[in-house]
Amino acid sequence: MTVHCPNCLKKFDHEFSVIRHLRQPLTACQSSQRLISAAALLARHEKPRSPSPPELIEPAQHPPYDMDIYYDSDLGRHDDGEAAGLEFPGAAVVLAPGQTFLDRFESDPYSERRKRNLYYPFASEDDWEMAHYLLCSCLSMANIDRFLSLKSTKRLGLSFHTARDLRGRAELLPTGPRWQCRIIPTTHPTTEPVRLYWRDPLDCIEALFNNPCFADKLDFAPRCVYTTAEKLVRVYSEWLTGQAAWDMQSQLPPGATLLGTILSSDKTNISNMTGGRCAHPLLISLANIKMAWRNKASSRAFLLTALLPIAKFVHPIERMLSVLSDRLLHQCLDIILEPLKQAAKFGRMMSDPLGNLRYCFTPLASYILATIQSDPIDVEAFFAECEQYRLNGVARPFFMSWSLSNPSQFLTPEALHHWIREFFDHDMKWCLNAVGEDELDFRFSILQPITSYRHFKDGVSKLKQVTGRAQRDMLRYIVALIADAIPPTFVKAIRALADFRYISQAPISDALKEFHDNKAIIISSGARRGAESKQPLEHWQIPKLELMQSVAPSVSQADTTEHAHVIVIKDPVESTNNASHDPQICRYLDRAEKCRLFEIAVSIAGAKQQAPDVQPTSDDDTGADQDDFMEPMESHPAAILNDLWSSGRSVTDFFKKAEHLEETGNLSAPWPPRTFITTSGSTAIHLNYDPSHCRMPIDEVSTMFHLPDLRGALADYFSREGMYGRHVHTLDHPRRATADSRLHFDDLQVWFKVRIQQKSFHDVAVICPTHTINASPPGGDWTFGHYDAAIFNVEESKYWPQNGLDGHIVTEVRLIMRPVPPKGTHPAWSSRFLVYRATRSPNALMGDILPLDQLRAFTHIIPRFGEVANPRLNCFNSSHFAKSFYLNKYFDKEFYYTLSATM
Repeated sequence: MTVHCPNCLKKFDHEFSVIRHLRQPLTACQSSQRLISAAALLARHEKPRSPSPPELIEPAQHPPYDMDIYYDSDLGRHDDGEAAGLEFPGAAVVLAPGQTFLDRFESDPYSERRKRNLYYPFASEDDWEMAHYLLCSCLSMANIDRFLSLKSTKRLGLSFHTARDLRGRAELLPTGPRWQCRIIPTTHPTTEPVRLYWRDPLDCIEALFNNPCFADKLDFAPRCVYTTAEKLVRVYSEWLTGQAAWDMQSQLPPGATLLGTILSSDKTNISNMTGGRCAHPLLISLANIKMAWRNKASSRAFLLTALLPIAKFVHPIERMLSVLSDRLLHQCLDIILEPLKQAAKFGRMMSDPLGNLRYCFTPLASYILATIQSDPIDVEAFFAECEQYRLNGVARPFFMSWSLSNPSQFLTPEALHHWIREFFDHDMKWCLNAVGEDELDFRFSILQPITSYRHFKDGVSKLKQVTGRAQRDMLRYIVALIADAIPPTFVKAIRALADFRYISQAPISDALKEFHDNKAIIISSGARRGAESKQPLEHWQIPKLELMQSVAPSVSQADTTEHAHVIVIKDPVESTNNASHDPQICRYLDRAEKCRLFEIAVSIAGAKQQAPDVQPTSDDDTGADQDDFMEPMESHPAAILNDLWSSGRSVTDFFKKAEHLEETGNLSAPWPPRTFITTSGSTAIHLNYDPSHCRMPIDEVSTMFHLPDLRGALADYFSREGMYGRHVHTLDHPRRATADSRLHFDDLQVWFKVRIQQKSFHDVAVICPTHTINASPPGGDWTFGHYDAAIFNVEESKYWPQNGLDGHIVTEVRLIMRPVPPKGTHPAWSSRFLVYRATRSPNALMGDILPLDQLRAFTHIIPRFGEVANPRLNCFNSSHFAKSFYLNKYFDKEFYYTLSATM
């Protein structure tokens, strides 16, 4: 009997094969199935059926490579075959029905009143919307009172009339994890009592695990994923695909669910320009949440679980103050994280978003921090003993009693605080010392500005309060800027560390070994110097550099906590009175979280009253209409949760826009479409709706852009392509047309820029940010015009990014245009946008025409400045006068991965 998958309609021989197909860890069918089942259960407000416990298998210590596995063509398909998955046997068993998010909401003391008024303690939906806005705004109580006292506001008939009344009603809303305060005793005196504001981290983990917005975003069991059924290459993506998670699961009781805890702590400034006030948040998240979703700031997958105290100790030895602060940090962390330690050791019953009760354990999966601190017991004696060995050891760390937690695994280095910061603190200083501050600053200042990227017009040596983004932008240019100015071995060492920083966010290679092989010249040239003494150093005692050694065995964790600091710290501070920030931050976050949870609950409850009864799928529903399993309706709880959880700021996806235009054939859109996808499918191109010049004679365009051979180049292009050619235009033919050649058209549409977007090299489902390619004529500061470089395909059998530069050229874009046909005609050649690409000759600028749809990628070229850059250069003419360039593969990670994999 033939059975079909209810989602993709794939055929199978029997029902058991369908079940195995739906359990594949990376298939779209599994995600769709979870979403529909979750929404159906939420809408019906029914407990999920408890399946009979499966036969428990004794878990193996390592993936059993010799056992049979199931595989499916939809599971992370690669070009060379099918992928295979192996899930840990007997893990993450559902034990019994538990509580859904809506169950908790309806167990509130005021649930009876909400049966009559869903928005209690507010009078109506409109009343709640106004309250929600005011409670989550940064308005002070005085400003809220002033707003509520306006005559126009009073005419709204709100149930609250003062800020105090509003906040009092907010206290009646269902609450999440509760905040508490505790005075921490210290062994040394402080200027004021040390207060710790925190909430139970286990409650925070349970709140994330039970959140319905993560219903289809959670993984429950460790798994091994391979590129092919032969299991030759293992794929590491989510935390549960790593070997560490598999090993942890093997130490748990059969049927247990592994919940990896992610912690992040880093001081952040809360005062602007003056005051020097700081907060030290401790954020917590769940490693089981899919990485792509957890790393979105709008998903709020990181919760604030504590505000660590920043105490001012009184001690005669200044260097002891940092040691005492580190000791206090470990003391506080030990207090806060005790519930998680107990759950990691003994387990705890928790309900997932669908209300399934699971036996959960909470080991520490990742701790993101700048550097590990010390915790000596006898501070003075410990410090005196360690100082002679230059040690800052850990005597009693907070994680020493945390079951299943290994520092070599959870101290996962991340790009911002370790790799990029190490570059700015050390590599950049070495380069400034070796090249010279004035020379390197000048080289940075004369680089041609790039749209959407920082331009260091005054250099880098005098910068203060440098952000992580600025440090990353310096890394983009440094290798090409120091080339030719210092010995090649020095450049090779710096380049090796740059390679490591890029590759460490992808498959690991031997880049770090290359640095160690060439690092001696950095010391021998005197480039490594002390921060204060400015004297040459003869050692490599750099903690961040040492921490790089542990990157290879760990799964890299993207750090989104910097933006989370804005949400949980800096935004709440704006509503405070600039005194006693910590308690006011806690109160603000408590109100905001109550509002957010209440909004989710009333949205689900409201949808439940209106939505039809959606039956969950089962193995026996072979006769069901397949359309029932495709897209949830707009009134469905799943769609409502997506609306609630989506970011207020949308990111343009030109791929979707182009597909929409092609599918709908929008008659109001201009022809030819301004947004389209190239034939390779890897690049989306977008032109402005209105050209910079709508209709301009060819000779005027030639004069404006200083392109004397433009007419001849166009004539040569059309003579070779014909009037209907749509194949890849090559450049292997000599120029035949003259500058006075006749054409079938007289005018051109001209654009001064084009935007392109690409898909990620390692995951085509990820859409990369857009790049802008400028092609504007001389004018203003740009005496010679503003032109960017790009990569074009010139060989039909080669594809980007699979073949890299093979079959492609790097060229400067000088003109973006479209031939305008005579009025009343619509020839085929008028539907193609064209580009003039420049080739420099000793006497004049010559070039060729290429179709815009052969554009594949933005690329960055840096002029070769030699040992000393010409002092007459500036950022507007440096590219014009350059005779040779470096192709800067470090400008963009995706470009780097493409060249590294194909060269």
